[in-house]
Amino acid sequence: MNPDGIGSSLNSSIIQIMTSTKEENTTQISEIILLGFGDLHGLRFLLFGIFLAIYVMTLIGNMVILTVVSADCSLHTPMYFFLVHFSFLEIGYTTTIEPIMLRTLLSAHVSISFPACACQFYFFASLVATECFFLAVMSYDRYIAICNPLHYSSIMDFWGCLQLAAASWVAGFLSPVLLMVLIFHLAFCSANEIDHFFCDLKPIMKLACTDTQVAEMTSFICTTLFALGPFLLTLASYIHIISTILRIPSATGKQRAFSTCSSHLTVVSLYYGTLVIVYGFPSGPQYEYILKLLSLLYTVLTPSLNPVIYTLRNKDVKVALRKLVQGK
Repeated sequence: MNPDGIGSSLNSSIIQIMTSTKEENTTQISEIILLGFGDLHGLRFLLFGIFLAIYVMTLIGNMVILTVVSADCSLHTPMYFFLVHFSFLEIGYTTTIEPIMLRTLLSAHVSISFPACACQFYFFASLVATECFFLAVMSYDRYIAICNPLHYSSIMDFWGCLQLAAASWVAGFLSPVLLMVLIFHLAFCSANEIDHFFCDLKPIMKLACTDTQVAEMTSFICTTLFALGPFLLTLASYIHIISTILRIPSATGKQRAFSTCSSHLTVVSLYYGTLVIVYGFPSGPQYEYILKLLSLLYTVLTPSLNPVIYTLRNKDVKVALRKLVQGK
């Protein structure tokens, strides 16, 4: 028998086997399995009750802010106009993540369709970007109020505020589009389990069988533009605000000026602080469980504290809430 013929036939068989194996491994998955906190066993029902209470209180807190600001004419100012948008955003943000997270506490394996997983990631990424833009816009509002008070009413008029709010929403929901296209057009392996409680970026990319370098680079660019950019604008605003407050001669004037932005500054510090902790943490396989726990900081803890900060640390909102309660 011809040795060349045998070699050629053998090579052809190997190529067919490899091609067949690759096609089997890169079968397009139809659903994602979220493992969540299935390994906690006895603690799952206790945590379900705690997180359900936190979720309900977050919704109630933000709806109270929406109701109070809408009902009290004295709060119809640019600062509270943006606060209404921020509270509405927080309701959407928590509702995107927490209902599915609560399901993972009741079941060890929660299945979610692939399109639903893509939608959850899109709305999560969009609302995170939108929140960054609104924090920057709210810091700009405080910058104009404190550093340029004589022109505040002309700069932050109704149409100016409306344009800033609309730009924040549009930019936020456009920011993850390219990343979505790149990620969800990757070839995914037959494995479809995510060791997380929602469809986050890194766990999804770990399921891909193809090279994810382009998607990772796009993620880095998007994060730089739509998270770091607004953060730098917020930081620049507060540098000017603090320097202006320090030049106010009277202690009463300093306290009054600082009180108008203390709530927002607390929320900014909490929000970006948790993001830095989570995304600055080492991402090795041995840290996956810790990263999953740290994700609770910006998906559960921070949104639950924001309504508390804006009510308990804000004199105007407390007065308006008292008036509303007494009136009813």
